[in-house]
Amino acid sequence: MLRNLHIQNYALIESLDLDFAEGFSVITGETGAGKSILLGAIGLLTGQRAETAALRTGATKCVVEGTFDIEGYDLQSLFEENEIEYDAECIVRREIAATGKSRAFINDTPVSLAIMKQLGERLIDIHSQHQNLLLSAESFQLGVLDTLCTDKTVKQQYAEAYRKYREAVKALEELRSQLSGDRGDEEYIRFQLGQFDEWKLREGEQEELEQELEVLTHAEDIKEGLYRIGTSLSGDEGGQTAALRSTTSALRSLISIYPTAEEWHERMESLYIELKDIADAVEDACERVTIDPERQAWVEARLDTIYTAQQKHRVGSVAELLEIEQRFRDTLDRIDESAERITAMEQAKEMAYATLIETGAVLTAQRTAVGEAFEKDIVARLIELGMPNTRFTVSITPRRQPDATGVDSVAFLFSANKNAALQDIAEVASGGEISRIMLSLKSIIAAAKALPTLIFDEIDTGVSGTIAARMADIMADIAGHGRQVISITHLPQIAAKAVAHYKVYKEDTADATISHIRPLTTEERINELAQMMSAGTLTEAAINNAKALMDNGQQTTDNGR
Repeated sequence: MLRNLHIQNYALIESLDLDFAEGFSVITGETGAGKSILLGAIGLLTGQRAETAALRTGATKCVVEGTFDIEGYDLQSLFEENEIEYDAECIVRREIAATGKSRAFINDTPVSLAIMKQLGERLIDIHSQHQNLLLSAESFQLGVLDTLCTDKTVKQQYAEAYRKYREAVKALEELRSQLSGDRGDEEYIRFQLGQFDEWKLREGEQEELEQELEVLTHAEDIKEGLYRIGTSLSGDEGGQTAALRSTTSALRSLISIYPTAEEWHERMESLYIELKDIADAVEDACERVTIDPERQAWVEARLDTIYTAQQKHRVGSVAELLEIEQRFRDTLDRIDESAERITAMEQAKEMAYATLIETGAVLTAQRTAVGEAFEKDIVARLIELGMPNTRFTVSITPRRQPDATGVDSVAFLFSANKNAALQDIAEVASGGEISRIMLSLKSIIAAAKALPTLIFDEIDTGVSGTIAARMADIMADIAGHGRQVISITHLPQIAAKAVAHYKVYKEDTADATISHIRPLTTEERINELAQMMSAGTLTEAAINNAKALMDNGQQTTDNGR
């Protein structure tokens, strides 16, 4: 629950540090005093969008920080998943700079707004007039049913089945789209592959041919050079190998009488062997180098073919051409195998759809059972709130196509009068009726969902007197089950039953208008209630009535607890 709220430089609030009580609290104040500003600031802690216009004029940064007691709400896993240090006292903070940059923190760890929203939705439920409008939305009505389902595994199983079905649909659509494009290019692809078949390209061929062409182009020069080298090494008229052989023999003849010559002989013999090997290799190379104009013309033509292919496909190597050829062949294989692949994917989609419908039927049965209990519960609560002729039905009908929420279309049908036909709740319920319906909904949901803090913003619109007191009893009852309830109200009947009472008010200074909020003492509460009961005129009779109302309200609250 919300223990403390700190606000700095937000709208009309210059600085605020407020401790909130457990149980049922109310906030009162004149219209425009800043109650909506307070809600806006709290909304920032739930991940709502931040506007730079919310900054107090002249401020460079706005800070909103809430301290929450989250012990016992099973939130450890959320903190672990997002690598945030868990503590039973959780501090959530938003900072908004004048530049428009917004930052979010949980226990001083920077987080995304998505993570802050995920946590905020499990800490605070803010009911506003906007939520009254949501009553007509099917998604809201469906969400109510799913919240009341105690077994969440069925919804999870449906979500997984829907995910797999959508994946199967997407895969089939992508394959069909791809094949459609492939078939449009089939004639072009077959033509290109025909050319590749003619080219018969081979990996490394270009480098080999370019090297061979270099030799063929300079064959005469190469052959002449090799001949000269060979003659120098081992010519008939005395080459270098002959000289080495003679020297080696001379050294060998000295070894017996001059041992030092043995080492020279070994080294000279090694030189002779190496030089003789080179001479043989040069002679062999000279014989193999041929002047072949026909071969040279063929190599030039083959390289011209390769260069033309590279230019056509805008690549620089045979390896890249072979990759293009393989892509063409893969595409052609897809076209040739398309019928079998589409059949297989269609079968996979049909199986996924069958599983989806089967799981959806289980979810429908669960919602139907929950809906029947919900109908009885909300009718009983509305009767207590002065609507004795209420009829309420949860209509569940098959959806034309399954979607992420299930296979059901849900509508809340309502009638407050005898013999009146049941109609869509948002079309026939008055403002006061919608307020009572929403409070009843919230009280039912609160019993099923572990929400630490519920904030009601003028949930009492359109009601007064006894009905307002009964609504206060319901809010006090919700708070009596270990939850914190904060109600922003204009009705003294509701304010009188709160455990704690806070007042929002404005103060004009020389430079600006500032909003404040502070807890009221018992005497201040009586005066506030008296002013609320007498339209701002503080009389002795109004004070006495306020005392009586407060005494009665506190007794009712205590008895309820």
